[in-house]
Amino acid sequence: MNTITIEELMKQKPETITVLDVRPADEYRRGTFDGAISMPMKEIPERKEEIPKDKPVYLLCHTGERSMEYVDYLEQNGYDAWNVEGGYRAYLRMQLASFVQEEDARKEKTAEIERSIIKKFRKPIWRKFTQAITDYDLIQPGDKIAVCISGGKDSMLMAKLMQELQRHGKYPFELVFLVMNPGYNADNWKIIQDNAKVLGIPLTVFESEIFDIVAGVDRNPCYLCARMRRGNLYAEAKALGCNKIALGHHFDDVVETILMGMLYSGKIETMMPKLHSKNFEGMELIRPMYKIKEEDIKAWRDYHKLHFIQCACRFTENCATCGGERGSKRDEMKDLMKQFRATSDVIESNIFQSVHNINLRTVIGYHKDDEVYNFLDDYNER
Repeated sequence: MNTITIEELMKQKPETITVLDVRPADEYRRGTFDGAISMPMKEIPERKEEIPKDKPVYLLCHTGERSMEYVDYLEQNGYDAWNVEGGYRAYLRMQLASFVQEEDARKEKTAEIERSIIKKFRKPIWRKFTQAITDYDLIQPGDKIAVCISGGKDSMLMAKLMQELQRHGKYPFELVFLVMNPGYNADNWKIIQDNAKVLGIPLTVFESEIFDIVAGVDRNPCYLCARMRRGNLYAEAKALGCNKIALGHHFDDVVETILMGMLYSGKIETMMPKLHSKNFEGMELIRPMYKIKEEDIKAWRDYHKLHFIQCACRFTENCATCGGERGSKRDEMKDLMKQFRATSDVIESNIFQSVHNINLRTVIGYHKDDEVYNFLDDYNER
């Protein structure tokens, strides 16, 4: 198979080549290789006649993995097709590294991001963030909080919000911006570090071998990975003297969790805004993004033309977030919520409020720790 690196592709004359961005159209709109044409990979068989045969064709997917199949397909149909090694992620890494080296531009970008949080995005992001802090009593004076950063848009915005709150809040607390490297590939790891520099976030990094361990697991590797990562973050945070860890789950995550519990587990429960750790005494988990909608996080990201890693796991490069097939229960809930939003603009907020406003007199039963209640227990007494 013909392959080319991003660096080699950059040296080509634009008029002598065709670059096809085969990622989903929404990803293409957020950013692409200069001069690239959007043609999502599943559309290639139907649209191949649009591709010139008189010059080389370079295919760009997210990681350089999934495009290989379509390079073979085009070659079999008479095209001079090439695969771009590392895909758009490699291009992003190169572009971001170049920007980070320009110190004055980077500092101005950081300041611009900080201003926008308080001004342009004050109502949908900053106000929702501070409401969650207050409504759920998430932070107390003297706390030392490990802000856990995975490298995605949610945790990166959370880190910036927590930093701004520390600078301008009413009482003192400490922050550690904690990043675990469980075995990221080089491109993802570089993108995480460079984005942190653009945002002005000082990282505290520790290594683990979670990806290597999970690589040998056939059943529920993602579930195991998530549990192991959470445990490692708790342990490292506690070793650093923290009493809390902050995770970047947002409003949509909460709503989707409620739906999954009802539809697939037959129970009503939610992702709590804060939890005491059962395994790490004295530690607490908080979710300060609890009231912020994902669409507003994306709007903030796109306004600043920021590009964060999507799925960082090196074993799931073909997952939905990287342009692969959707299929998880979480994906199903996202699709269901999309349908609900098209039907009514109050459904998702009502689902969210439903777990804040449960009338125990109108449920068949509930349980709390060892306490189990059925409405028949006191039906005749009422």
